Amino acid sequence: MEVQFESQSFLKKAKSMLKVDARRMFTTPLYYIMVGISLVVPILILVMTSMMSGTTIDPVTGEEVVMETFTNTWQAIGSVSGDSSAMGMSLTGMCNINMLYFFIAVLVCLFVSDDFRSGYAKNLFTVRAGKVDYVLSKSVVGFVGGCSMLLAYFVGAMIGGGVAGLSFNVGAAGAKGIIMCMIAKLFLVAVFVPIYIAVSVAAKQRAWLSILGSCCVGMLLFTMIPMMTPLDSTVMNVVLCLAGGAMFSVGLGAVSNLILKKTNIL
Repeated sequence: MEVQFESQSFLKKAKSMLKVDARRMFTTPLYYIMVGISLVVPILILVMTSMMSGTTIDPVTGEEVVMETFTNTWQAIGSVSGDSSAMGMSLTGMCNINMLYFFIAVLVCLFVSDDFRSGYAKNLFTVRAGKVDYVLSKSVVGFVGGCSMLLAYFVGAMIGGGVAGLSFNVGAAGAKGIIMCMIAKLFLVAVFVPIYIAVSVAAKQRAWLSILGSCCVGMLLFTMIPMMTPLDSTVMNVVLCLAGGAMFSVGLGAVSNLILKKTNIL
């Protein structure tokens, strides 16, 4: 009797790979630790800076120095278009939700490097999935994980603003602008995650190298975040971030696939 093996379609293999990665990502302590950090960080930032607000005396010059602090809860999310502080090294320009894109790098890099360190990737490519399925699955799961971290930060900022007694006045941004801002930031995750995956598959089991490389590349794009996702965002900002995420996912997904094909899996 002739034995025939049923060949799985790309869609079935990708769906199977996605289920495995989703189960691995969302049942691991790493994911919940990163989400927990994303929730706690804005609370600490807003509460601690509000406690240190006021003036102090510089012990060297003896001059009175005004301590920079947050005056509005929405500053933890971003700034309106044209605000020069968003591009500088100020407290509100650096310690807001945009820094979370570096936290996402840690989540993605550790998740991918664990596949190579444990031997899971070698076994996977040998008996189960192709390189394209792997990259696609990691991109989707990384995107969902990154978005959940941004949403956790948003919730933490609302809690921190309330505890610190900061204003929730939306000002020139408006409620619609803030909603569009958050949607644009979520879509922007799709720009950064493919970068982190490409660096991670190149670094393989060397998690420290993948995190370092991802953060270095992310720094080059960091200044575009406040420009692409201001507090007064419109539908155009959302569309641009969505288009950018799609292009980076496809382009860098192909790069990741090529790296996996041309390099040793070990």
